[in-house]
Amino acid sequence: MRKASRLFEIIQILRLARGPVTAASIGGQLEVTVRSIYRDIAALQAMRVPIEGGRGIGYILRPGFTLPPLMLSVEETEAIVVALALLERTGDSGLKQAAKQVRRKISAVVPSPLAGTFSSDALHAWGSAIPAPDGIDLGLLRKAIRDEQKLALTYQDEQGHRSERTVRPIALIYYSQTANIVAWCELRAAIRNFRCDRIAACLPLDAFFVGEGERLRRLWVEGWQPRSS
Repeated sequence: MRKASRLFEIIQILRLARGPVTAASIGGQLEVTVRSIYRDIAALQAMRVPIEGGRGIGYILRPGFTLPPLMLSVEETEAIVVALALLERTGDSGLKQAAKQVRRKISAVVPSPLAGTFSSDALHAWGSAIPAPDGIDLGLLRKAIRDEQKLALTYQDEQGHRSERTVRPIALIYYSQTANIVAWCELRAAIRNFRCDRIAACLPLDAFFVGEGERLRRLWVEGWQPRSS
């Protein structure tokens, strides 16, 4: 971990602590030696960060000290850059637009060395972007998941057979070539996956399943576990 990142993390640890924190505890969390923490504490105090305490008794951050609205380490900034680049490969136009807005907002408030990470060409997510599905608006689907609202789907299976389904959407999975809706299908009375590129039409219904979403997601996750014979 770079020293600048470590100094920031020390401030965060002290800011969130409810009492004195020893150098040994801080060093254990950051995976550095106690001697390094002593030097870092001294450097922060020299920068007028109001840290009080000493060896053997621990350190506290005096109340009233605030950080800028958004402080990120170099690694955290790079993680955001890669994540936003990966969003460009999805067929979700709403999320892609949101990613551009997030990029602009973050680059406007982080210190200039970190802001350069957003304009650099050093990090890429390679691969072609998948097209947006014709029969469904993924933004509408994400809203239905949040609101626990039922959807009426016209779905075409692998053999080309069409069926009308009323579903309770609980999750959206993004793959490299498509996206899948995870939903409770009222026709099958079971959880089913629906490929978004096979949905011919999708309409929100004036019907909701409020309070059931988490239970259905737990049921879905339990289905991942292999069953004993």
